[in-house]
Amino acid sequence: MQGQKKGLVIAIDGPSGAGKSTVARLLAHRLGYTYIDTGAMYRAIGWKAKQDGIDPADELGLASLCDRTVVTIKVDHDDPRIVVDAVDVTGEIRTPEMGMMASAVSKSPAVRARLLGLQRELGSHGGVVMDGRDIGTVVFPKADLKFFLDARPEERGQRRYRELRQKGLDVDLDRITREIRERDRQDSGRELAPLKAAADAHVIDSSTMSIDEVLAVMMESARMKDVS
Repeated sequence: MQGQKKGLVIAIDGPSGAGKSTVARLLAHRLGYTYIDTGAMYRAIGWKAKQDGIDPADELGLASLCDRTVVTIKVDHDDPRIVVDAVDVTGEIRTPEMGMMASAVSKSPAVRARLLGLQRELGSHGGVVMDGRDIGTVVFPKADLKFFLDARPEERGQRRYRELRQKGLDVDLDRITREIRERDRQDSGRELAPLKAAADAHVIDSSTMSIDEVLAVMMESARMKDVS
């Protein structure tokens, strides 16, 4: 990291549906930090790949896509936006299909290299809460504070189901839970930057915890770093 840091780099990793984005956004707000959703970046590339008809297994195609695609994160504590080539895709990428596309394109070395640079640039000055699947292990292995947020697949399926239903989407609980299990398998089994807890991460199982309870645990860890 270059230059004067404005605060800590806080990494929150974990599987799909664990509540990372919700808790990370709240934690950033409490600390006066910037929230960065790295998963949205992979969803954005997945969205673009689908628009261009590129198979997620086509490494050359994905490399070319990364070279010509501009992904912009419009940072806002209350309403962060994801823009791909001047198109706001924030709403379109929040579907189970785009979640699976994100998992598929995240296997690509070209995609990971392109987004790794962007993620490190965004967090280089500190004062950020960044969530994803490899923040504490790959993106910022020397992050000041690391969390790994997990929950049982069934609970994560219920959470994602309620979230999508609230958005007016017609979804099936069993299918969502199956997709979560499949994404767990893909994310944990890939050779490049697999999903796993960093050795020095605080592991939190949120299966029976409320958002406020998870946030309280994280805030206590932050206070121990003298950033309250």
